[in-house]
Amino acid sequence: MSVNESPAGRQPTATYDSPFMKACRREPVPHTPVWFMRQAGRSLPEYRKVREGIPMLESCMRPELVTEITLQPVRRHGVDAAIYFSDIVVPLKAIGLDLDIKPGVGPVVAEPIRTRADLARLRDLTPEDVSYVTEAIGLLTRELGPTPLIGFAGAPFTLASYLVEGGPSRTYENAKAMMYGDPELWADLLDRLADITAAFLKVQIEAGASAVQLFDSWVGALAPADYRRSVMPASVKVFEAVAGYGVPRIHFGVGTGELLGLMGEAGADVVGVDWRVPLDEAARRVGPGKALQGNLDPTVLFASTEAVETKTREVLDAAEGLEGHIFNLGHGVMPSTDPDALTRLVDHVHARTAR
Repeated sequence: MSVNESPAGRQPTATYDSPFMKACRREPVPHTPVWFMRQAGRSLPEYRKVREGIPMLESCMRPELVTEITLQPVRRHGVDAAIYFSDIVVPLKAIGLDLDIKPGVGPVVAEPIRTRADLARLRDLTPEDVSYVTEAIGLLTRELGPTPLIGFAGAPFTLASYLVEGGPSRTYENAKAMMYGDPELWADLLDRLADITAAFLKVQIEAGASAVQLFDSWVGALAPADYRRSVMPASVKVFEAVAGYGVPRIHFGVGTGELLGLMGEAGADVVGVDWRVPLDEAARRVGPGKALQGNLDPTVLFASTEAVETKTREVLDAAEGLEGHIFNLGHGVMPSTDPDALTRLVDHVHARTAR
């Protein structure tokens, strides 16, 4: 179903005519909407205060804490959308995998998935497994009113890369070895992860999320032919599983300049672009019928206000004439970013693009 159609039996929500939702549908907007990946996070002192002493995965399972953290950047920066505070490994933890998020390291899996027998550990995800997500989104949508809430999940390739490697990797040698050396096992692994991911997104949409983003953070490590053959079918399955809800579907990865067309083809309504490809060139690669999201380099925010505004103008100029544009960074907010720089950036984009 297109995001421009009304899902059967569902009435437009309070967020339907928000600038963010209009941009996703490639409709005229009063100003270019802005939100930031990792906007609810380590750059905010109020975030560090409420998270103090609470492990990451535990914080994702406390509905009132999730609500507070998700709302913090909306209050502080005046962004046009909130993104649900969670982590891409939450659904894997919820189905019983022994994993943790180590500070300064990232997700670490006690027993990596390496054999066909290991697939048995990847059971189906049920709404009951993540009841805290349903509760938190209910709290959030009441607080947010007309501000959309973006739900999210990790894409099958990125989840698989953590599961097979056992933690973060720069080379993905174990994951790629499985992909090349045992393509049937690899396909079955990604297919199972696609089901888990789709179930997690459905829980968020049914609880009230206005849009969803699929983070394929590390898929830029692949060549286009390998992506099309070995990864894209699983991503297609995820997007098709939630298509009937009629909510915008965003697809984002890092270092994916060579994959932008394929990522759009996988089923996204909005394609996220990192900072390496200008938006006008990204539009050419993606093709018509998709909105684009991005794509200021996150490190620009460490420069002077004048430099930030100059680079922001370059992004907005490259986005001139796009069917739909959502302003974002080309990756997540870095932890040492000055929060005031983000607030100024939101104000600048809103003022410069006011129509």
